Amino acid sequence: MWYNTKASALLGIKYPILQGPFGGNLSSVELTAAVSNAGGLGGYGAYTMSPQEIYEADRQIKAATNKPYNLNLWVSDSDMHSDGITDEQFNKAKEAFKPYFDEVGIPLPEKPASFQSRFENQLKVILDVRPKVFSFMFGVPSADVLEQCKKNGIVTVGAATTLDEAIFLENSGVDMIIASGFEAGGHRPSFLVSAESSLTGTFVLLQLIREKVKIPVIAAGGIANGKGVAAALALGASAAQIGTAFLACDESNALPIHKQMLFSDAAKYTTLSRAYTGRLGRGIISRIAKEMIGKEANVLPFPLQTTFISPLRKAALDQQKWDMILFWGGQIAPILKHTKANELMRSLIEETSAYFNDLKA
Repeated sequence: MWYNTKASALLGIKYPILQGPFGGNLSSVELTAAVSNAGGLGGYGAYTMSPQEIYEADRQIKAATNKPYNLNLWVSDSDMHSDGITDEQFNKAKEAFKPYFDEVGIPLPEKPASFQSRFENQLKVILDVRPKVFSFMFGVPSADVLEQCKKNGIVTVGAATTLDEAIFLENSGVDMIIASGFEAGGHRPSFLVSAESSLTGTFVLLQLIREKVKIPVIAAGGIANGKGVAAALALGASAAQIGTAFLACDESNALPIHKQMLFSDAAKYTTLSRAYTGRLGRGIISRIAKEMIGKEANVLPFPLQTTFISPLRKAALDQQKWDMILFWGGQIAPILKHTKANELMRSLIEETSAYFNDLKA
């Protein structure tokens, strides 16, 4: 059967369908458990969370499902220079974004404080709670950490946006690789060179990686139905990871307006922008994202840009100025149909099965 792949065997799941783990408080225990209980692999993005919050989320996931699930972290969670940002950098950002703060009637924030990486402390939690799967973005943990994961029975999965990154991940000793195409919503997890120069499409990237890499590859980006899953498998993927379609489901922790936007005509138009977090990410095009094209030098490094723009985003939400907000989403959003995770999973499985059954007929 189509679902008997190396990935499904390694991950301990029935169907090689993974739910993308959403950071920034968009993940939910309910969605993670729903996907895992339906035979796929639920995912929970934890890169913004404290160790204690990760412990608590993991406890809740374990209470909601006895099936495998994935916890996701960011290896590199700051682009800031060790000395912080200069007054000149901050003044540039203030000047560029002041018209938007004025428009919503709030003052410009103070200079954001320096950011201390949380990754090392978060890693301790992963090794303690031992999820079946630990996935990571923006780099690869140390050889020692990967070895500890192996000893603890944790499957490690790294994200690649280029062939070079995939080879780097395999050589580092990860168990599986996510081929993250530029169609995908959310942040581009590039780590060897700039995200702007790592914009290969999912199915090209998948084929390039399959030619050179021996470990299982998971296709991610531009997949939202069974035909997309079948296409990924036909091109050599061992599994498909689906983000935007699950983000739009009732069970995700996205705001109701975010889900509405993913099902609206606006979802036909997405863009890659650094304006909201300091790192390149894809969402439904906004006025700010459009007007900041070519002005990226005025954007603070990640995650200080997130801190800086947070009060603006909150005010825009309160005032329903939707065109000022970048709602994360991938290029595939216009074909979304399902608002329930169980219905989406059932549809993915049935459509993929029907496709492969038709080939045999």
